[in-house]
Amino acid sequence: MSTLPRSIGVTGGIGSGKSTVAGFLGEKGGVLIDADAASRKLTSPGGAAMAAIAEVFGAAMVDAQGGLDRAAMRNLVFSNPSARQRLEAIVHPLIWQEIDRLQRAAQHSGAALLIFDVPLLVEMRRWRPTLDAVLVVDCSPATQHQRVLARSGMDATQTQRIMDAQASRAQRLACADHVLVNEGLTLAALRTQVHGFVQALRL
Repeated sequence: MSTLPRSIGVTGGIGSGKSTVAGFLGEKGGVLIDADAASRKLTSPGGAAMAAIAEVFGAAMVDAQGGLDRAAMRNLVFSNPSARQRLEAIVHPLIWQEIDRLQRAAQHSGAALLIFDVPLLVEMRRWRPTLDAVLVVDCSPATQHQRVLARSGMDATQTQRIMDAQASRAQRLACADHVLVNEGLTLAALRTQVHGFVQALRL
């Protein structure tokens, strides 16, 4: 009988660096399962979610290649909670199916550790019971703003809307088994902290 792999969920607000941290965890031998990557696959041209998205939201939300127009959808859902709920009703069940497929494949391959990169881990309550531990990547809201504005085409108002729609910093920290503070660190220093975290927990 095979032994179930240990599982750790990595989350954090936009601009926290959670995906970078999850990637560094993966360097230590874990299998990385990225919920955002699953969502992008589903909403790319020919993706399993696109027919339903086009039916519910219309052609305005489909780009020239047949994938999701992410900028248009982002503007809609972060100003219209009903639209966000309709999008999540389409995409979330498909994301769960894809994650389940990836998890089963990793288990079949003999993986000892699964790392789930999940931006909405706190908001989606069904996640927590499936995980052995939650690592929250934390930084100040001001740092979140600076990072998002530096890396994306979004303005300060769009960034704040996304932050307001996510779980609060306090809610994330309340859900955490472990907290990694990503404030004022170079990538090299962040990698060192993550690798130290792995060693300390003997992951």
